[in-house]
Amino acid sequence: MEALTPFYEVNEALVAMGAEKLNLCMQCGMCAGSCPWRIVNGPFNVRRLIRMAQLGVEGYESDDILYGCTTCNKCVLKCPRGVTIIDVVRAMRAMIAETGAIPGVLRTATGSVHSQGNPWSEPREKRTEWMEGQEVPVFGEDTEYFLFVCCTSAYAQTSRNIARSIVKVLKAAGISFGVIGEEESCCAESIRKIGDEELFMNIAQKNIQLYNDKGVKKIITTSPHCYYTFTKEYPELGGEFEVVHYTKLLTDLLKEGKLKLNKTLDQKVTYHDPCYLGRHSEIYDEPRQLLSAVSGGNLVEMERIRKESLCCGGGGARIWMETKPEWRFSDLRILEACDTGAQILATACPYCISMLEDSRKTTNKDDVIQVKDISELLAEAL
Repeated sequence: MEALTPFYEVNEALVAMGAEKLNLCMQCGMCAGSCPWRIVNGPFNVRRLIRMAQLGVEGYESDDILYGCTTCNKCVLKCPRGVTIIDVVRAMRAMIAETGAIPGVLRTATGSVHSQGNPWSEPREKRTEWMEGQEVPVFGEDTEYFLFVCCTSAYAQTSRNIARSIVKVLKAAGISFGVIGEEESCCAESIRKIGDEELFMNIAQKNIQLYNDKGVKKIITTSPHCYYTFTKEYPELGGEFEVVHYTKLLTDLLKEGKLKLNKTLDQKVTYHDPCYLGRHSEIYDEPRQLLSAVSGGNLVEMERIRKESLCCGGGGARIWMETKPEWRFSDLRILEACDTGAQILATACPYCISMLEDSRKTTNKDDVIQVKDISELLAEAL
């Protein structure tokens, strides 16, 4: 029995860390068969990873094995036993995080969140730089919505236009909204996926306290990742807010006649379903309704859409990690978009924008297709 002790210790520790359904797995292989890593013949194998977790076997700690998972949720939807596989991966990463052995680039991200409130290694005071030249309202006691701008859109130059565009559209629709400013910190969704549970809890509780102190009741998110954590994780910590992703709000405003478009784009558009907006949050129709309106019905679909959409590769903290060219899902997605004949590949996630824009350049499709957030297209049509 002594030889089995490590198995029981590791297995029980993972279950205690959130992998409650780990032992329901019967190794059918449905998860591995649906994983996007299978498409690129990559090193990550989710079925093998779960088996190693069940047996308490070491050797899964490398960047492209344990940290290969993008948490796209496709395997979870396919699992016949209802194993919440992302929770298993998160628990395994949390165990590694406790030893301080997470990959260096991810330690940089967590360290930055701890010291500066964002994962991009930027000073906290730069959080409002995206607002320069814009008249962005400050959230007050009479403001209806708190606009939470994702750290990526606040700090990354390639994504700042998303925040600016959303502000422009909300103003045009007459919505009462405002930002808090430099006091804001990362929602910490990716921090939890990295495995730093203590930091996630600390940041989330501070955010909840800040929002309550400011009188926040309703939140608009620019990112599906923030939307996910505010709606699925913060309530467990007492963060009870009415949260809406901007695509849902703008669709309602369009239907009510409060958002009016003055023109339609004379270009063919295709849409990429972000994992955290689609598979995680089941928001599929609203982005398409907005794109159909802004393109005058000129929306064309790629082959893999909705629940079968191909992950961009940026979730699960992979956005901060290097991926070999032959393993980049986003490269394949750009080619799929080009096959539709569309001039614009639209999406609704700053992570997807970053990954797809990078792949647009590396696949030499700069002159063939543009990558745009839906908010940018709506702002152009006002």
